[in-house]
Amino acid sequence: MAAPAEGIDWWRYEYQFHQRGHVNVAGVDEVGRGPLAGPVVACAVILPLDFQVEGINDSKLLSSARRLEVFPRIAAQCLAWGIGCIDAETIDRVNILQASLMAMHRAVCELPLSADAVIIDGNHKIPDLPLPQMPVIKGDRKSISVACASILAKEVRDRLMEDFDQQYPGFGFAVHKGYATPEHLAALDKLGPVAIHRKSFRIVREQNQQELDLYGTPAHE
Repeated sequence: MAAPAEGIDWWRYEYQFHQRGHVNVAGVDEVGRGPLAGPVVACAVILPLDFQVEGINDSKLLSSARRLEVFPRIAAQCLAWGIGCIDAETIDRVNILQASLMAMHRAVCELPLSADAVIIDGNHKIPDLPLPQMPVIKGDRKSISVACASILAKEVRDRLMEDFDQQYPGFGFAVHKGYATPEHLAALDKLGPVAIHRKSFRIVREQNQQELDLYGTPAHE
């Protein structure tokens, strides 16, 4: 089994479901709620009980190099994993919380092996998912499955943002991944928002309104 962080039993939530007769327990997490641009991405992953990738933790606590190292090991050893991706336009339409839950729902449905229970990072259950669900606050630091899901989701989203960097040069998406860094804000001020910007987010909304006031149409649409 993976070595747990100090003082944490990484498998306690998975074991609770196994003791109730559930076999394919999926950990679910999302990344990308905070950025000004790009999609929100969720992952669902089902691990075997003999999973043996060392050094797993919440993706936010791992370096980029460490995530790159463990990503293929998780993908190779897990029983199944699925990705759900919700774009900026949908985020603007339904709000970021609902978009995150939609991404999680999609990730579970994309599993090639059907889950029979899910452990979710956070305090919300996934709507319209007819499975036993266990939301766990800071689950990516308490559940091995959720931690692995966070790593896979983070790496998938980072690669998407690197692709967007080629599509929308000048913003530095490959570096800041859409977060509100000084470099991103400077580029947004200079170039105006593009299609992947979340125009319902205040900073982007204000910049978009300035573009409308000046030119009558948003820049780069």
